[in-house]
Amino acid sequence: MRARRAIARRTLRGLVLYAALLAIAWCALGPILWALGASLKTEGAISDPNPVPAAPQWSTYGRVFEQLPLGRMLINTAIYAGCVTAGQVFFCSLAGYAFARLRFPGRQTLFLAYLATLMVPLTVTVIPQFILMRALGWVDSPWAMIVPGLFGSAFGTYLMRQFFRTLPDELEEAAILDGCTTWQVYWRVLLPHARPAVMVLAVLTWITVWNDFLWPLVMIQRDEIATVTLGLVRLQGQYRTDWPLLMAAAMIVLAPLLVVYAFAQKAFVRGIAQSGLGGR
Repeated sequence: MRARRAIARRTLRGLVLYAALLAIAWCALGPILWALGASLKTEGAISDPNPVPAAPQWSTYGRVFEQLPLGRMLINTAIYAGCVTAGQVFFCSLAGYAFARLRFPGRQTLFLAYLATLMVPLTVTVIPQFILMRALGWVDSPWAMIVPGLFGSAFGTYLMRQFFRTLPDELEEAAILDGCTTWQVYWRVLLPHARPAVMVLAVLTWITVWNDFLWPLVMIQRDEIATVTLGLVRLQGQYRTDWPLLMAAAMIVLAPLLVVYAFAQKAFVRGIAQSGLGGR
């Protein structure tokens, strides 16, 4: 009897857990599925509660490229995201290594001060950054999209520092005994072991730059260097919006993110588990 009750309780807990997970998954996937269905409907059927259109309008995806230079925008955004991601990975890992493994006066105070910048809202820094970009003559140029985010971030530095702290000291000591310099210890010994954290930082940075809207809105006016988020906004009319067209464009913009995550999923999950965000 007790065994049956224990089995029943475990079964009930499992059902409740799976029901909760399904509800969470639906909250995350529901809007995406609705947008996919809406992109295949006609404009008059957009309010139809049935998510599956009776006659899918695949031509809507072709109309997106007729209305916008979306191909150019996708290439622009990929270039910006790739450059910023490379810079973030390099400089954040370099700073994280310095804060985690090197000993110098004021290290902890400097790190805490740098970490405190996470508390500063993005909107506070937009105007000073815009003034700086204007002084450099970079407004409405690709440099304004690449350079400000190139040299690392407080979160990325924190992430890499925490991971480097989890690596055994014996790796560094053995490299020094073999005659490695500080740079060689970082580049040849510790950084290859930090690939999980590097993957997490790269994926998060790529997604952040790809989805960024405020900074491109402030910096860019020309379609030739515009990003995909600006393209989506330009499809919204002041008085009327073609919602199937907008949803089709949104699906096209979402597709590269899904591809990146599909290829990086295992490494990303492993990096989250091993990144040392809990500290030690």
